[in-house]
Amino acid sequence: MKIIRTALAIVGAAALAGMGAGAAKSIGLWSEDCEKYIQAAESYVRGAVEVLENVNNVGLSTEKHGYGQGVIVDGENRPVGATDFNAAYSQYGAYALKDTDEKVIYLTFDQGYENGYTSKILDVLKEKGVKATFFVVGDYAKRNEDLVKRMIDEGHTVGNHTMSHYSMPDLSQAECAEEINSLHEYVKEHYGYEMTLLRPPMGEYSEASLAYTKDCGYETVLWSFAYADWDVNQQPDPAQAKEKIVSSAHNGAIYLLHSVSQTNAEILGEVIDRLREEGYTFGLLEASC
Repeated sequence: MKIIRTALAIVGAAALAGMGAGAAKSIGLWSEDCEKYIQAAESYVRGAVEVLENVNNVGLSTEKHGYGQGVIVDGENRPVGATDFNAAYSQYGAYALKDTDEKVIYLTFDQGYENGYTSKILDVLKEKGVKATFFVVGDYAKRNEDLVKRMIDEGHTVGNHTMSHYSMPDLSQAECAEEINSLHEYVKEHYGYEMTLLRPPMGEYSEASLAYTKDCGYETVLWSFAYADWDVNQQPDPAQAKEKIVSSAHNGAIYLLHSVSQTNAEILGEVIDRLREEGYTFGLLEASC
Protein backbone atom coordinates (compact mmCIF):
# COMPACT_ATOMS: atom_id res chain seq x y z
CA MET A 1 0.00 0.00 0.00
CA LYS A 2 2.82 2.41 0.84
CA ILE A 3 4.43 1.86 -2.55
CA ILE A 4 1.11 2.40 -4.34
CA ARG A 5 0.53 5.67 -2.48
CA THR A 6 4.06 6.70 -3.34
CA ALA A 7 3.52 6.06 -7.03
CA LEU A 8 0.32 8.09 -7.09
CA ALA A 9 1.93 10.95 -5.21
CA ILE A 10 4.88 10.96 -7.57
CA VAL A 11 2.64 11.05 -10.64
CA GLY A 12 0.55 13.93 -9.32
CA ALA A 13 3.46 15.94 -7.99
CA ALA A 14 5.53 15.38 -11.11
CA ALA A 15 2.65 16.51 -13.33
CA LEU A 16 2.21 19.73 -11.38
CA ALA A 17 5.92 20.37 -11.09
CA GLY A 18 6.45 19.73 -14.79
CA MET A 19 3.56 21.99 -15.73
CA GLY A 20 4.94 24.86 -13.69
CA ALA A 21 3.15 27.11 -11.25
CA GLY A 22 2.04 29.62 -13.83
CA ALA A 23 0.40 27.10 -16.13
CA ALA A 24 -1.14 25.26 -13.20
CA LYS A 25 -2.67 28.47 -11.88
CA SER A 26 -4.11 29.33 -15.29
CA ILE A 27 -6.20 26.16 -15.33
CA GLY A 28 -7.02 26.28 -11.65
CA LEU A 29 -4.87 23.38 -10.54
CA TRP A 30 -2.35 25.25 -8.42
CA SER A 31 -3.00 26.07 -4.81
CA GLU A 32 -0.97 26.83 -1.75
CA ASP A 33 -1.24 23.15 -0.89
CA CYS A 34 0.63 22.02 -4.00
CA GLU A 35 4.01 22.50 -2.38
CA LYS A 36 2.78 20.38 0.51
CA TYR A 37 1.74 17.64 -1.91
CA ILE A 38 5.13 17.66 -3.55
CA GLN A 39 6.84 17.51 -0.16
CA ALA A 40 4.58 14.64 0.81
CA ALA A 41 5.50 12.82 -2.40
CA GLU A 42 9.18 13.19 -1.58
CA SER A 43 8.54 11.79 1.87
CA TYR A 44 6.73 8.79 0.41
CA VAL A 45 9.62 8.21 -1.99
CA ARG A 46 12.07 8.07 0.89
CA GLY A 47 9.80 5.69 2.75
CA ALA A 48 9.39 3.46 -0.28
CA VAL A 49 13.14 3.24 -0.72
CA GLU A 50 13.44 2.02 2.88
CA VAL A 51 10.71 -0.55 2.26
CA LEU A 52 12.42 -1.85 -0.87
CA GLU A 53 15.80 -2.04 0.86
CA ASN A 54 14.28 -4.18 3.61
CA VAL A 55 12.35 -6.56 1.33
CA ASN A 56 15.25 -9.00 0.87
CA ASN A 57 15.82 -9.22 4.63
CA VAL A 58 12.25 -9.95 5.68
CA GLY A 59 12.03 -13.09 7.78
CA LEU A 60 15.70 -13.31 8.67
CA SER A 61 16.44 -14.32 12.24
CA THR A 62 17.55 -11.58 14.63
CA GLU A 63 18.62 -14.11 17.29
CA LYS A 64 21.96 -13.08 18.76
CA HIS A 65 24.87 -15.53 18.62
CA GLY A 66 28.30 -15.27 20.20
CA TYR A 67 30.80 -17.02 17.96
CA GLY A 68 33.55 -19.31 19.16
CA GLN A 69 35.37 -21.96 17.16
CA GLY A 70 35.10 -24.49 20.00
CA VAL A 71 37.51 -27.31 20.87
CA ILE A 72 36.07 -30.15 18.75
CA VAL A 73 37.96 -30.65 15.49
CA ASP A 74 37.40 -32.78 12.42
CA GLY A 75 39.84 -35.21 10.80
CA GLU A 76 41.75 -32.29 9.27
CA ASN A 77 42.19 -30.48 12.61
CA ARG A 78 39.60 -27.88 11.60
CA PRO A 79 37.31 -26.66 14.41
CA VAL A 80 33.80 -27.95 13.84
CA GLY A 81 32.42 -24.63 15.04
CA ALA A 82 34.15 -22.93 12.11
CA THR A 83 33.06 -25.44 9.47
CA ASP A 84 29.48 -25.32 10.78
CA PHE A 85 29.48 -21.52 10.58
CA ASN A 86 30.64 -21.64 6.96
CA ALA A 87 27.93 -24.14 6.06
CA ALA A 88 25.21 -22.06 7.71
CA TYR A 89 26.14 -18.56 6.59
CA SER A 90 28.30 -18.63 3.46
CA GLN A 91 25.31 -17.32 1.47
CA TYR A 92 25.86 -13.99 3.26
CA GLY A 93 29.53 -13.83 2.32
CA ALA A 94 30.45 -14.86 5.87
CA TYR A 95 33.14 -17.38 6.78
CA ALA A 96 35.35 -18.52 9.66
CA LEU A 97 37.96 -20.37 7.64
CA LYS A 98 38.90 -20.77 3.99
CA ASP A 99 37.80 -23.94 2.23
CA THR A 100 41.04 -25.17 0.67
CA ASP A 101 43.21 -28.26 0.39
CA GLU A 102 46.34 -26.11 0.55
CA LYS A 103 48.39 -25.66 3.71
CA VAL A 104 47.79 -21.93 3.94
CA ILE A 105 47.18 -19.81 7.04
CA TYR A 106 45.75 -16.29 7.25
CA LEU A 107 46.91 -14.05 10.10
CA THR A 108 44.49 -11.41 11.37
CA PHE A 109 44.81 -8.89 14.18
CA ASP A 110 42.03 -7.00 15.97
CA GLN A 111 42.98 -3.38 16.64
CA GLY A 112 40.74 -2.14 19.44
CA TYR A 113 43.35 0.20 20.90
CA GLU A 114 47.11 0.68 20.71
CA ASN A 115 49.23 -0.86 23.44
CA GLY A 116 52.65 -0.23 21.94
CA TYR A 117 53.18 -3.56 20.16
CA THR A 118 51.76 -3.03 16.66
CA SER A 119 54.94 -1.47 15.35
CA LYS A 120 56.95 -4.52 16.47
CA ILE A 121 54.37 -6.85 14.93
CA LEU A 122 54.66 -4.97 11.63
CA ASP A 123 58.45 -5.19 11.85
CA VAL A 124 58.28 -8.99 12.25
CA LEU A 125 55.78 -9.39 9.41
CA LYS A 126 58.01 -7.31 7.13
CA GLU A 127 61.10 -9.28 8.12
CA LYS A 128 59.36 -12.61 7.49
CA GLY A 129 57.65 -11.51 4.26
CA VAL A 130 54.16 -12.20 5.62
CA LYS A 131 51.03 -10.14 4.98
CA ALA A 132 48.19 -9.93 7.49
CA THR A 133 44.76 -8.36 7.97
CA PHE A 134 44.24 -5.67 10.62
CA PHE A 135 40.65 -5.03 11.70
CA VAL A 136 40.44 -1.47 13.04
CA VAL A 137 37.71 0.32 14.99
CA GLY A 138 36.93 3.98 14.41
CA ASP A 139 38.88 5.28 17.39
CA TYR A 140 41.98 3.33 16.34
CA ALA A 141 41.81 4.68 12.78
CA LYS A 142 41.56 8.23 14.12
CA ARG A 143 44.29 8.01 16.78
CA ASN A 144 46.93 5.92 14.99
CA GLU A 145 47.37 7.46 11.57
CA ASP A 146 51.04 6.46 11.18
CA LEU A 147 50.37 2.81 12.00
CA VAL A 148 47.33 2.53 9.71
CA LYS A 149 49.28 4.17 6.89
CA ARG A 150 52.10 1.73 7.45
CA MET A 151 49.72 -1.23 7.29
CA ILE A 152 48.46 -0.02 3.93
CA ASP A 153 51.86 0.97 2.55
CA GLU A 154 53.39 -2.41 3.45
CA GLY A 155 50.66 -4.34 1.62
CA HIS A 156 48.50 -5.57 4.47
CA THR A 157 44.72 -5.63 4.35
CA VAL A 158 42.88 -3.19 6.61
CA GLY A 159 39.46 -4.44 7.67
CA ASN A 160 36.42 -2.81 9.21
CA HIS A 161 35.76 -3.55 12.90
CA THR A 162 32.96 -0.91 12.94
CA MET A 163 33.05 2.68 14.06
CA SER A 164 31.98 2.21 17.69
CA HIS A 165 32.41 -1.53 18.43
CA TYR A 166 28.73 -2.10 19.22
CA SER A 167 27.22 -5.58 19.10
CA MET A 168 25.80 -5.80 15.58
CA PRO A 169 22.74 -7.99 16.34
CA ASP A 170 21.57 -5.38 18.85
CA LEU A 171 21.30 -2.77 16.08
CA SER A 172 18.67 -2.04 13.45
CA GLN A 173 19.55 -2.36 9.77
CA ALA A 174 20.04 1.40 9.51
CA GLU A 175 22.26 1.43 12.61
CA CYS A 176 24.36 -1.47 11.30
CA ALA A 177 24.83 0.35 8.03
CA GLU A 178 25.88 3.51 9.85
CA GLU A 179 28.44 1.61 11.96
CA ILE A 180 29.95 0.06 8.84
CA ASN A 181 29.66 2.89 6.35
CA SER A 182 30.79 5.74 8.59
CA LEU A 183 34.13 4.00 9.22
CA HIS A 184 34.34 2.98 5.57
CA GLU A 185 34.01 6.59 4.48
CA TYR A 186 36.44 7.84 7.12
CA VAL A 187 39.16 5.42 6.03
CA LYS A 188 38.47 6.14 2.36
CA GLU A 189 38.69 9.89 2.91
CA HIS A 190 41.72 9.96 5.22
CA TYR A 191 43.76 7.05 3.84
CA GLY A 192 42.54 6.68 0.25
CA TYR A 193 41.73 3.05 1.01
CA GLU A 194 38.50 1.11 0.52
CA MET A 195 37.80 -1.68 2.99
CA THR A 196 35.87 -4.80 1.96
CA LEU A 197 36.14 -7.14 4.97
CA LEU A 198 34.36 -6.81 8.31
CA ARG A 199 34.82 -8.57 11.62
CA PRO A 200 31.79 -8.06 13.88
CA PRO A 201 32.69 -6.78 17.35
CA MET A 202 33.06 -9.54 19.95
CA GLY A 203 32.23 -12.08 17.26
CA GLU A 204 28.52 -11.45 17.86
CA TYR A 205 26.11 -11.77 14.98
CA SER A 206 22.64 -12.74 13.84
CA GLU A 207 21.47 -13.98 10.47
CA ALA A 208 20.01 -10.53 9.88
CA SER A 209 23.20 -8.66 10.83
CA LEU A 210 25.22 -10.84 8.44
CA ALA A 211 22.75 -10.00 5.69
CA TYR A 212 22.94 -6.28 6.52
CA THR A 213 26.73 -6.48 6.30
CA LYS A 214 26.51 -8.08 2.87
CA ASP A 215 24.09 -5.34 1.78
CA CYS A 216 26.82 -2.82 2.64
CA GLY A 217 29.17 -4.56 0.20
CA TYR A 218 31.20 -6.36 2.87
CA GLU A 219 32.19 -9.94 3.60
CA THR A 220 32.15 -11.07 7.24
CA VAL A 221 35.35 -12.69 8.51
CA LEU A 222 35.39 -14.61 11.80
CA TRP A 223 38.17 -17.06 12.73
CA SER A 224 39.09 -20.70 13.19
CA PHE A 225 41.74 -20.11 15.85
CA ALA A 226 41.81 -17.72 18.80
CA TYR A 227 43.11 -17.94 22.34
CA ALA A 228 43.07 -15.86 25.52
CA ASP A 229 45.61 -13.22 24.49
CA TRP A 230 43.60 -10.03 24.99
CA ASP A 231 43.97 -9.46 28.74
CA VAL A 232 47.10 -7.32 29.09
CA ASN A 233 47.27 -8.10 32.81
CA GLN A 234 47.18 -11.88 32.36
CA GLN A 235 49.30 -12.64 29.35
CA PRO A 236 49.78 -16.27 28.30
CA ASP A 237 53.13 -17.95 28.84
CA PRO A 238 55.17 -17.54 25.62
CA ALA A 239 56.27 -21.18 25.38
CA GLN A 240 52.75 -22.50 25.96
CA ALA A 241 51.31 -19.96 23.53
CA LYS A 242 53.69 -21.05 20.77
CA GLU A 243 52.73 -24.69 21.21
CA LYS A 244 49.02 -23.89 21.23
CA ILE A 245 49.22 -21.77 18.08
CA VAL A 246 51.35 -24.22 16.10
CA SER A 247 49.45 -27.35 17.17
CA SER A 248 46.14 -25.78 16.11
CA ALA A 249 47.21 -25.24 12.47
CA HIS A 250 44.95 -26.49 9.68
CA ASN A 251 44.36 -25.81 6.01
CA GLY A 252 42.68 -22.46 5.41
CA ALA A 253 43.04 -21.42 9.05
CA ILE A 254 42.15 -17.85 9.98
CA TYR A 255 44.08 -16.91 13.11
CA LEU A 256 42.70 -14.17 15.35
CA LEU A 257 45.43 -12.49 17.38
CA HIS A 258 45.28 -9.29 19.40
CA SER A 259 48.00 -6.71 18.89
CA VAL A 260 47.69 -5.52 22.52
CA SER A 261 49.37 -8.79 23.55
CA GLN A 262 53.00 -8.63 24.61
CA THR A 263 53.22 -12.39 24.21
CA ASN A 264 52.07 -12.23 20.59
CA ALA A 265 54.64 -9.56 19.79
CA GLU A 266 57.41 -11.65 21.37
CA ILE A 267 56.63 -15.01 19.76
CA LEU A 268 55.26 -14.02 16.34
CA GLY A 269 58.52 -14.51 14.47
CA GLU A 270 59.14 -17.94 15.99
CA VAL A 271 55.53 -18.96 15.31
CA ILE A 272 55.87 -18.03 11.64
CA ASP A 273 59.12 -20.03 11.39
CA ARG A 274 57.59 -23.06 13.13
CA LEU A 275 54.52 -23.08 10.91
CA ARG A 276 56.68 -22.83 7.80
CA GLU A 277 58.69 -25.81 9.06
CA GLU A 278 55.38 -27.68 9.22
CA GLY A 279 54.85 -26.91 5.52
CA TYR A 280 52.43 -23.99 5.85
CA THR A 281 52.45 -20.80 3.81
CA PHE A 282 50.76 -17.50 4.66
CA GLY A 283 48.02 -15.95 2.57
CA LEU A 284 46.32 -12.55 2.61
CA LEU A 285 42.57 -12.22 3.04
CA GLU A 286 40.89 -10.22 0.31
CA ALA A 287 37.30 -9.88 -0.85
CA SER A 288 36.25 -12.69 -3.16
CA CYS A 289 34.54 -10.33 -5.59
